[in-house]
Amino acid sequence: MKVFDHIPKTRPRTPLLDRVDSPADLKKLPLSQLPQYADELREYLLFSVGQSGGHFGAGLGVVELTVALHYVYDTPEQNLVWDVGHQAYPHKIITGRRDKLPTIRQERGLHAFPHREESPYDRFGVGHSSTSISAALGMAIANRLQGNPQQAVAVIGDGAITAGLAFEALNHAGHDGANLLVVLNDNDMSISENVGALNKAFSRVFSSKTYSHLRENSKKVLKNVPPMLEFARKAEEHMKGMVAPGTLFEELGFNYVGPVDGHDVIELVNTLSNIKTFNGPQFLHIASQKGKGFLPAENEPIKYHAITKIESQVSNAPEIKPVAKPSYSNVFGQWLCDMAANNAQLTGITPAMREGSDLIKFSQLYPQRYFDVAIAEQHAVTFAAGLACEGFKPVVAIYSTFLQRGYDQLIHDVAIQNLDVLFAIDRAGFVGEDGPTHSGSYDFSYLRCIPNLIVMAPKDEQECRQMLSTGFLYEGPAAVRYPRGKGPGVEVTATLEPLTIGQSELLRSGKKVAILAFGSRVEPCKAVADALDATLINMRFVKPIDKEAIIKAAQSHDLLVTVEENAIMGGAGSAVAEALLASGAPANILQLGLPDEYTNHAKPEVMLAQVGLDSSGIQAAIEARLGQ
Repeated sequence: MKVFDHIPKTRPRTPLLDRVDSPADLKKLPLSQLPQYADELREYLLFSVGQSGGHFGAGLGVVELTVALHYVYDTPEQNLVWDVGHQAYPHKIITGRRDKLPTIRQERGLHAFPHREESPYDRFGVGHSSTSISAALGMAIANRLQGNPQQAVAVIGDGAITAGLAFEALNHAGHDGANLLVVLNDNDMSISENVGALNKAFSRVFSSKTYSHLRENSKKVLKNVPPMLEFARKAEEHMKGMVAPGTLFEELGFNYVGPVDGHDVIELVNTLSNIKTFNGPQFLHIASQKGKGFLPAENEPIKYHAITKIESQVSNAPEIKPVAKPSYSNVFGQWLCDMAANNAQLTGITPAMREGSDLIKFSQLYPQRYFDVAIAEQHAVTFAAGLACEGFKPVVAIYSTFLQRGYDQLIHDVAIQNLDVLFAIDRAGFVGEDGPTHSGSYDFSYLRCIPNLIVMAPKDEQECRQMLSTGFLYEGPAAVRYPRGKGPGVEVTATLEPLTIGQSELLRSGKKVAILAFGSRVEPCKAVADALDATLINMRFVKPIDKEAIIKAAQSHDLLVTVEENAIMGGAGSAVAEALLASGAPANILQLGLPDEYTNHAKPEVMLAQVGLDSSGIQAAIEARLGQ
């Protein structure tokens, strides 16, 4: 295997890769040429992601596995399901999208993850983790119902398998007995040469046809002698347990094979070719390295999980960098450390998003109060509830799109019991290139209907810090939702003082039109208010909403305009309308927000312009309502 130490800036020479436009072409290559093909695929992947930016390390780690899967299985007729999708770039290259890969995550380019509308080889659309086994099991059972004996294949990473959904699916699959292969891509396990050689030898035995026939025939012979059948099962289990960590999966009803070297493409092809002939649930454990084949990514896999595109140098002049503004995540991370220094009951919780939510400093300063619960959002929420029951003040740092996965726990385990938990909700609204699976488009709608919960959205960095303090000091469940990236650049002070709950902020007094803006949309509304001589109110709170300010604005203006980066249906604008209806105050209302459709990936500012939530779009909508 070739190891690269830099990202090529010009397209590399890839003669074998260029001959393969589909898995059918791949199958025409002799087995002996697959290592060279894998090297060329890896080098092209380095080049193309360097052109576009995007997820990086995970794809490098599954190059050989992807080649082997498409070489052995008859895709797309046989279902191949990728978990999360970060690692599916090599899959896209093999399945006819090689030349389009430099457009990935760009407007009108390839989707960041497998997408059913993009290719028949993308059998299941993904974006969130831990869905692959459930989906592939559904496909396997559908095959059986249609008289089709083919295996369905799920590829899941060791991080994704920590989620409850994955174990629920494993439990069902083992019980059902469907023809399903689960491939565990374990990229956090190193195997020494001696143990590795032993494991390889036993993996060949466990996946051999001879062993499989002996196993099944023994079951038939011993089925009428239950004690002997149980003895044989236990003997096999203990034999495997001595040389492979597969006992858990055997107990769930899977035939375990592995660990297998995930970067030996020929060994993978041979193992998969054998497993393909087996019936029932199969579990293949492969050991791989995230970022494999690119030396910097091997050394720093977290740093190289994703990269930005390499910009061409157009000038030799020294680069003048602007003063860096903190992102909203940075504001949260610093506030968490400051509040922890003042309150020993604060605990920080993340579902495997330490870097993304900026909990690095907190985890270093307060390791006993920091909890990464892995990719397990439901557990994160109920775990926080348990801490709150014992007098601690948990802060759950979670992306808006991922909190959706813990919604039942938010209602039943936190809100109904009125427990003291703060949710710091990152990536609210459009997040850009990752597309609709990662957009936080619905949290206003799904949060404000929950009793006991207060919901806030800051207009800038300083207000974000104040709202975090407000939610923390509030005795009950609270949520602060803030967007991805940087804000308008307001200076952040060291204060930990809270805001008055439920009180809005009048930013500008005007005539005829009152704009009621929420969170990230306050800033673009400032220019609109100036242009139209309109009143501008920073609403701050979605719940409890400032009814007094709403009624006053309705009585003194001809038109109320609500603006939010959330779905219009059930969102903050709906809260304003409900308050007016309840008061009996007549009002002419224009609600602006995210439409009832999914917006394709692009830069966030492009997506906002497409749905009319930038300054020009907001102003145009208001003028259209006024008949101007």
